[in-house]
Amino acid sequence: MTTVLAPMEGTAVGLAAVPDPVFSAGMVGPGTAIDPLRGPGKAVAPIAGKIMKLHPHAYVIVGDDGKGVLVHLGIDTVQLKGAGFQLLAAEGDRVSAGQPVVAWDPSAIEAGGRSPVCPVVALDALSEELTGVAEGAVHVGDELFRWG
Repeated sequence: MTTVLAPMEGTAVGLAAVPDPVFSAGMVGPGTAIDPLRGPGKAVAPIAGKIMKLHPHAYVIVGDDGKGVLVHLGIDTVQLKGAGFQLLAAEGDRVSAGQPVVAWDPSAIEAGGRSPVCPVVALDALSEELTGVAEGAVHVGDELFRWG
């Protein structure tokens, strides 16, 4: 059983609330989304493991059990080409759950006309494998969902 933690403070709104059909339809995988608290902050590792992919706007951490979790910071933020994001770790790093990975400011994303909503997705999972999916207010490190 893998416990996936909230990578940022905000409101768990579910994938259906993500303004991107690839995420909202669950094509990337099951999970949930967080509407983040506005203002500068840090997105942290939702599980312990190795950073397999790290872009300024998104990262994938794979645990020792082989389960990968994607955190996507906002929607259409790849178009920013890294502007407004500061990497706090490197691809290939081993991280503990709760360790900061990217610093960013959701209010700046929103001011630029993009949604700051953050999908948190269990990669290569089936929706029935996820339980205890959080709803409403979450703080960094709160349990977001269980996978297994």
